[in-house]
Amino acid sequence: MQGIACGGNWIVDQVKIIDSWPPKGELANILEESSGTGGGPANVLTDLKRLGFPHPSLAIGCIGKDTFGQQILGHCRANHIGTEFLAVLPDVRTSYTDVMTIRDTGERTFFHYRGANARFGPHHVQVELLKDAGIRMFYLGYLLLLDTMDRSDPENGTVAAGLLKSIQEAGIETCLDVVSEASERFQQIVVPSLQYVDHCIINEIEASRTTGVEIRKQDQAIDETALAEAAERLLELGVKKTAVIHFPEGGLWRDHTGAQVYQSSFKVPQVESQQLFQGLLLAAPGGVAAEQDVLGRMGTKKSTSPLCADEGKGIGNPHVDRFS
Repeated sequence: MQGIACGGNWIVDQVKIIDSWPPKGELANILEESSGTGGGPANVLTDLKRLGFPHPSLAIGCIGKDTFGQQILGHCRANHIGTEFLAVLPDVRTSYTDVMTIRDTGERTFFHYRGANARFGPHHVQVELLKDAGIRMFYLGYLLLLDTMDRSDPENGTVAAGLLKSIQEAGIETCLDVVSEASERFQQIVVPSLQYVDHCIINEIEASRTTGVEIRKQDQAIDETALAEAAERLLELGVKKTAVIHFPEGGLWRDHTGAQVYQSSFKVPQVESQQLFQGLLLAAPGGVAAEQDVLGRMGTKKSTSPLCADEGKGIGNPHVDRFS
């Protein structure tokens, strides 16, 4: 049995389509609204289940005893995601984000309430029980948005680093995700965890702020030399197995042997693309390092069993069945 547990930010996204962004003190009209379960753990687990992943898939984190908390529990049940490790806290509200989207431009602005996620700590992750449940992979996201996990720790650097260390020591592989924050906190909060991370999967903004390597040129094009340098730097900072940097134009995978794969982006149905990408990498037969399979599931010509049967035309017979 080879399962996955995903811990971190559990969020209800309240999306509101508005006619314009109003000047201060003025009014805009809400034209449509919808609500859905979000956050890295929810997106990864949901995508894996929709891809047919048959093994234990466990949600870990904190939610409030409220309507949004019930919405998250209902989402997990509907997608066959185990909720026995989701702590329901009676004295704090479930985290949510109001997403204001301008109808004509698609431009989005986010108003986030941290809520119960701020309480999520190592005591909510029962490592031995996860091991007994057949968990082989633990995903944590998002650093920089988890108040307790981001706290300084004199022994390990941060609380999150200490948790990831204990998970690795139990024989469970770890995967790390962070949030794209406009701050100087990456060195302080992200770097200490990297030595206890097997697979680091982040975007180009996060990679640049973590490594100090500028991945985009002045004209905003990707500098492929700098991209590879940033991936190598993540490995030098302690990542044990693979570093993956993704961006709208594509993604780069690199391991300690110096092997790397660059894949340009292509059209797929509308999904939570970042976490779908992570889910495919995490569940690739042969492990994240299985180049042929990862590329195949991404729809490239090297595949013998592609996720996208016809590039640019959507998903054909997706199925994910095991970890390494």
